[in-house]
Amino acid sequence: MSATQTYPTSRYESATPIDLRAKEQRARLSPAALAGFFKAMERWRVRDEDARQLLGDISHGTYYAWKKRGRDPVLDGDVLVRISYLIGIFKALHLLYSQKLADEWIGLPNTNRIFGGATPLEYMIRGGSPAMQTVRRLLEARRSGV
Repeated sequence: MSATQTYPTSRYESATPIDLRAKEQRARLSPAALAGFFKAMERWRVRDEDARQLLGDISHGTYYAWKKRGRDPVLDGDVLVRISYLIGIFKALHLLYSQKLADEWIGLPNTNRIFGGATPLEYMIRGGSPAMQTVRRLLEARRSGV
């Protein structure tokens, strides 16, 4: 007699991930992602050169075409993920701190061992997406009191 295992019923329902390979999904997300990205860069006072690095070292021409927003591009999955991390960081900072500190935090030297005295911005530029994920996880942990 074979027993089959069943998992207990849970109220948690996992959202179906967006397929970032699908051009129509990326096209739908791209305008809002860019608007949020440029708003965060403005509030954080990030130089264009550093902003380009956060997006994956995109070219000057591409960056300024996106910034000008004459026509909305369809971003690739990597850029959308990077922007998602940054917007999550922006949101977490504004939930944790006053607006002034939330907007300055990314550019302040940080003694947390993750940053080793560097600014979170320098850390994320140097480490790319994995570093952005680490910063977002750090801030989410702080939000939940860990």
